[in-house]
Amino acid sequence: MPEPGNDGEWDLIVTPWHLDEHIPDFPVPVGATRVECPVPARMSALHRATADVVAQAAKPLVLSGDCPTSRAAVAELQRRHDDLTVLWIDAHGDFNTPAISTSGYIGGMAISMLTGRTPGLFDDTLGLRPVPEASIVLADARDLDPAEGDALAASQVRRVPAEPAAITAALGPGPLYVHLDIDVIDGAELPGARFPSGPGPSLARIEECLAAACANADVVGAYLACAWLPEHAGDASSRATMSRLTAALGATVTWTG
Repeated sequence: MPEPGNDGEWDLIVTPWHLDEHIPDFPVPVGATRVECPVPARMSALHRATADVVAQAAKPLVLSGDCPTSRAAVAELQRRHDDLTVLWIDAHGDFNTPAISTSGYIGGMAISMLTGRTPGLFDDTLGLRPVPEASIVLADARDLDPAEGDALAASQVRRVPAEPAAITAALGPGPLYVHLDIDVIDGAELPGARFPSGPGPSLARIEECLAAACANADVVGAYLACAWLPEHAGDASSRATMSRLTAALGATVTWTG
C-alpha cells in the first residue's frame, strides 16, 4: 500500500517506464511506491500493476516516463467518481489512432485510449470506461499531426491555451484528474526531452496553470509524464523541474541519493 505522500496528502507513485522500456535512472522520491512491471515486454501488465497501486492510494500522484500509463490511473479513479473531468496539458494532442498515425507511436494515442478510439489496442482488464470527449480539456497541443488535428477539430474535446485563466474557465465543479506532459514546457527550458516541441509556455506559466487548477477544482488525482531521454531522466535539472511541478500541485518531494 502506498505510504502517505511527503506533504501528508498526495500518495506518490512512480512508474519508471516509457512504453515497455525500463528507465533505470528515473528518480524515485523518498516515500514513493515504485511500480514494477512483471512482464516488461507487455504494456498491459505494467498498466494493470499501476492500477493495482493507484487503487490503494487515497490521492494518487503518478510520476511516469510516458503518457499511456495514465489509462490505469483514470480507470481506477472512475471507480470512485462517475463524472471525472480530465485536464490534459501537453505540447501534443495525443489524439492519434493506429489508423491515422504517421509514425505508429503508441505514446501519441493516449487521449484516444481514454475516449475509446483505440479498441483492441490493449486488453480490457482495467475496466476503463470511455471518457466523454466533452469531459476532456486539452491545453496547449501546439504540435499536431495533420490528421490528428482534423480529428480533434471534429471531436468534442475542449481545447484551450495553456493559460491559468483559460484553464480555470473550462473547469467545472466536479472531480478533476490532471495530466501533464513535461514537453509542454518551452524547449529552451527543458534540456533532454524525448520530444521537444520548440517555443511554448514557460515552466513558471505551467506552474501557474497547475496551481490554478488545484485552487479552482476538486483535483482527485494527477499524473506527470516525465518524458526525458533515459540519460536525462534522473539528472539535477530534471529533478528540479519535477520538484517544481509537484510543488505546484501542493506536493513536496524529497529525492534519494
